[in-house]
Amino acid sequence: MAFKGRKSVLTKKERNLKTDKKTKSANKDEVPAFAGTGLLIIFTRNPELGKCKTRLAKTIGDEAALEIYKFLLQHTVSITENLPVDVEVHYSEKVHHNDLWDEDIFIKKQQIEGDLGEKMQHAFLSAFKNGYRNVIIIGSDLYDITQEDLEEAFKALERFEYVLGPSEDGGYYLLGMNLFKPELFKNKAWGTDTVLRDTLIDLKDEHLELLEERNDIDVYDDIKDEPIFQQFLNKTN
Repeated sequence: MAFKGRKSVLTKKERNLKTDKKTKSANKDEVPAFAGTGLLIIFTRNPELGKCKTRLAKTIGDEAALEIYKFLLQHTVSITENLPVDVEVHYSEKVHHNDLWDEDIFIKKQQIEGDLGEKMQHAFLSAFKNGYRNVIIIGSDLYDITQEDLEEAFKALERFEYVLGPSEDGGYYLLGMNLFKPELFKNKAWGTDTVLRDTLIDLKDEHLELLEERNDIDVYDDIKDEPIFQQFLNKTN
């Protein structure tokens, strides 16, 4: 399989230059052990009206859902742009240039065709093929996560083979590994509350670090009582 759109695999020298720039800006005195060997993959949907946060849009409308998604994208940028690892942004449909993902910081790719498991499997395999040792994948619809959370997840991969962040809806918001395991991407009902359970079954005999449960943003109940999102909900009332 190949990525559609522009292929943007960096050479090892180019990756090192990116990592050097980030580690210097992050902390001049202390460089994390995972710097230079880690990759964060961000799966994102192209922010287009009527094509993102569709379950949320059923309650608050397409325009408000789009504004919330753009807000979540900006949050994701803010917690990843200074990480001392390489960061790839994998677009759902088409790679966008001159958007909020600065191409001096983020490596841009397009997701392959297929279900979510096939897309993630391809992303992880490509990362390991390109020489990364510790690889983590997240989405772009989680407000309840910080840069420190991501750094702790990378640190966990120095001690464990897998790291998993469970979400309240029965899925997961983060998956990381340093040893590829194809079972994680097969025989899952993606988008349902069985994904976390089935993933944990796959990992029951592995060295796993389980992170704190977090809440990703999919439906109205995920945001209705959160003060930060009232600015968007008030526009719909």
